[in-house]
Order: sequence, then structure tokens, then C-alpha cells
Amino acid sequence: MNAPASTELPVVVIGAGPVGVAAAAHLLDEGIQPLVLEAGHTAGAAVREWSHVRLFSTWGEVVDPTAEKLLAPTGWTKPDPSTYPSGGDWADRYLQPLADVLGDRVRYDARVTGVSRAGRDRIVDADRESRPFAVHVTYTDGREERVHARAVIDASGTWTRPSPAGADGLPALGEKTAADRITYRVPDLKDPAVRARYTGRRTAVIGSGASAFTALAYLADLATSDDGAGTKAVWILRRGISGSTFGGGEADQLPARGALGLAAKAAVDNGHADAVTGFRTEAIERAADGRLILVGEDGRRLDPVDEVVVLTGFRPDLTFLDELRLHLDERLQAPVALAPLIDPNQHSCGTVYPHGHRELSHPEQGVYLVGMKSYGRAPTFLAMTGYEQVRSVAAAVAGDLESADRVELTLPETGVCGGAGLFDAPDATEGDGGCCAPAPQLIQLGTSAGALDASRTEETASGGCCGS
Repeated sequence: MNAPASTELPVVVIGAGPVGVAAAAHLLDEGIQPLVLEAGHTAGAAVREWSHVRLFSTWGEVVDPTAEKLLAPTGWTKPDPSTYPSGGDWADRYLQPLADVLGDRVRYDARVTGVSRAGRDRIVDADRESRPFAVHVTYTDGREERVHARAVIDASGTWTRPSPAGADGLPALGEKTAADRITYRVPDLKDPAVRARYTGRRTAVIGSGASAFTALAYLADLATSDDGAGTKAVWILRRGISGSTFGGGEADQLPARGALGLAAKAAVDNGHADAVTGFRTEAIERAADGRLILVGEDGRRLDPVDEVVVLTGFRPDLTFLDELRLHLDERLQAPVALAPLIDPNQHSCGTVYPHGHRELSHPEQGVYLVGMKSYGRAPTFLAMTGYEQVRSVAAAVAGDLESADRVELTLPETGVCGGAGLFDAPDATEGDGGCCAPAPQLIQLGTSAGALDASRTEETASGGCCGS
């Protein structure tokens, strides 16, 4: 049976998260029918898994303007733009109402298992670009379906693939067998069962970003609560401690993001967390009493911990796109044209240049990775970036290249010069800071003796200019 002409087909959007439902809204605004395929039971299924975490962006920054226009006739009222939603708020008060407006254009419990050109594997050139996309879907009841599409927008995110504890990107030796005491999410300490797991226990937190800051702050709050006596965190960093370790602080143009770092610093300063620096996890061993011992590449063995929280980032699932011709950066697994703008080995100050359909394009015309997935392994994605991405992509699919190329995006700076990749460099040298905040300087924290690894505290990074 021949596939229908592409102009008669919908655009398949993979994922009903924040960027996925925004993509559908923009496609409708362009007069194009979207079909959103969501593996979860509801819109924002991944967001709901961190429903207890408060965003550091305000409501005004996480509601897409075109989606808001689609919601307006329903009587939907936008929350106070200056307030900060939790993940649960975002899902319940915005994402699900938007998905409800989209109606049967959203299919739940529908997992995309493969995308290709109809009748063409990735080898075949002949007549390739004239063929529609074939999207294979598996439903939770076991039913399978092939959906044809004129274009595919993959907004499936990276939530399902957290990075491991191992410093080489592979699971540490013993990490899988220690799974009963390891989590890769910020614990919800308001849940009684979860709270009991960490109360009075010694917990290692591996990571150096906003999620790690949040976990440290939560554990510090638990330690100071009426029932939290004996709760202690051990913060594991692969780098040294410098003035930028805790983010931009008051220099961060997203104040709540800066506050996260300050809360993590307070946890260390107040003795609720000990910082272990320059520690690259090689193995996780089980002690005789069942607790876990972290072993570093340099041979260091840390005192046993009861629990480990691994917050080392996420990575995209590219397996179901294997029959498509993608052009991805070899480091970040992000589109090649976008990668230099977000690469933590190069990128400074948290500034991202405006980008749209051209930076997100691939040799396989008509397929786009957007949202968090477009950033690959880079950690700096913001919702407003994804909204502008899908506006541009929808316009390009509609053939309005003038609008698609008119990309406007102004993102708040972090107040930090130098990315994670730079700070990880073992031989990094101090720079002059360029046009941003001063180059990171070593700081001394008010921790107990021996909490910091003095042999690694001279790691610093060169700053560079915001526009470099």
C-alpha cells in the first residue's frame, strides 16, 4: 500500500512535555495538524516525576505565548507571572489543560519505538526525500501501529536516561548491583516513605549542578528538622571548589537559580554536608553492614554511606532514531550547528545565541530534535529556549522561512564564566574573566577539618567573554 502524500499528513510530535505541547500549539497556529505521541499516561509525565521540585523560572517564563493564546478561549487563567511553580503546578495548571485543548491530537500510552522513511532504511538514497516518515508506535496494551508523517519533531527530552555515577560516563563498577541504595532523582523528602529512607542517614550526593544544589538543600532542611537528627550529606565533586562552584549567586539573572547555589553553600558552611573534591568515582562497593563505599580513580575510599543520590546530568535516547540520517556533535550528541553555542567545554556565562530551525536541521530533512533533547548532554536548557525553537520549526514546516529565520531569544545569564567541561580540566589555569564576572577564585568553606581535598582545590578555569 502506498503512503499518502506528505501534504495530507500530520506532523508527529514525540512527547507531551512542555516543549512538545508548545510545538503542537505552534503547528496549529500555522494551520498544520499535529499528532502528539506521549509514552506516559498524562501530559508532562516526566515533569510529574519531579513534581516536588520548584522551578527557578517564573510562570511568566514557562508559559508559551502561542499556547496561552490557544488556552484563552477555555477560560484558562495564567498564574501570577512573577511566582515560581513546582513541577506539579506546571503539569496540572498548564501542561494538562493545554493537552486537553489539543484533544485527540494527543495520544497517551503511546511509545515511539522507531522512525524511518516509509519504505527506505537509512542506506537507501533513491526517492528518499519524497517519502513520508514512518513512525512506529507501541501502546501499553501491546498494540502496534505505523503512523505516517510529513515531519517529525522529537521533544521526548532526556529524563529517562540519567547519567551514571562513573566519571568516565559508564556505570561505576558495582553501581548496578548497588541499585537498591542509589537514586538518580532529587528525593521527595515530603513523602513519608522517602523521608524515612534518608532521615538520620549519611547520603552521598554526586553532581555539581542545580539538581545537586537542590538535593543538598533538602537534606540540610531535613537535618535541622525535629525528626532529622543524624542526617548528613557528603557532596562528591569531580572538580575543585572555586568561587563559581555554587553558581552565580546574586549575579545570576534568574534569582531563584542563584539562590539554589547559595543554599548548597550554606549546607556546607553549616556542617550539614561535607565536600569531597576532585573525586572521580570508579567503583561502588558494598560494606559488610550493607552500606556503600565509594572508590575514586585515585584510590581514595570514602567512609561508608547509607544512600547515594547521583545527579550527574542526562543524555538523549537516540536508539529509536537509528534509521534516520542525523548530524550530531560527537561530544554532546546535539545537532552539529547548535553544539558550539551550548558546549560546556567552550561556552561561557550561560548566554546562548538565538537559534531555530537551521541550527536544529539534519541531513534528513523534516526531522528536528527540540527542547532538552536538542541540547544532548549539555545541562543549561531553559523552557523559553524550547518555545522559540518550536516556533521557528513550525514556521519552517509551514514554508514561512522569513518567520522561521527571524529568531529572537534573550536568555538570563548565570553570572558564571566557563562551563562544566572547563572546570573539569585538571590543568586549568586562571583567566582574566573577560567581560563577565571575575574569573573563578578559590574559596575556603566553613567545613570540618579534612572535608575538603586540599590536593585538588587549586583547580580553576579561564573565564572568556560572554560572546566568545
